[in-house]
Amino acid sequence: MGRLLGGGVFVHSWASMRFSLQVQYAICGSFDLAYNGGGKPVQIRVISERQAIPARYLEQIFQRLRRAGLVHSKRGPGGGYTLARSSEEISLREIIEALEGPLSEGLEMSSPDDPSKQVFRPSFVWGAVAERLADALSEISLGALCKQAVRANLRRAHPDAPMYFI
Repeated sequence: MGRLLGGGVFVHSWASMRFSLQVQYAICGSFDLAYNGGGKPVQIRVISERQAIPARYLEQIFQRLRRAGLVHSKRGPGGGYTLARSSEEISLREIIEALEGPLSEGLEMSSPDDPSKQVFRPSFVWGAVAERLADALSEISLGALCKQAVRANLRRAHPDAPMYFI
């Protein structure tokens, strides 16, 4: 079973598949920055309050996103985080891989510690699954999530702020 998600992307829902809490927070925080930031710096404290994410944990996550080139940070009064590129150019795959590393590495199946034990497992499947998942996540941008949020009438921090799509 699956569903349509932004830009005509069909995403399968596997009941047992889970992303780490860190990845979920990174996606929520990045979405908040795209949806509510309006291109202006947003403080972690503000995102933390809106998304109900511990600020210290979110700061660590955003530092990793910054090192990956997905967000910029500005210090001092009026400082905070902004997206490094337009929301249409930042994919969920990039966000996930900034925190977890390449998706292909996360889906590899471990081999027995004893190489003399022959294992009859379909190891070839993990590379194909990782590639399909990576492709699907590459097609879903923060901009697509913002458009979907508008269609779903998701409340914005500043309801009168214009929504720009490039």
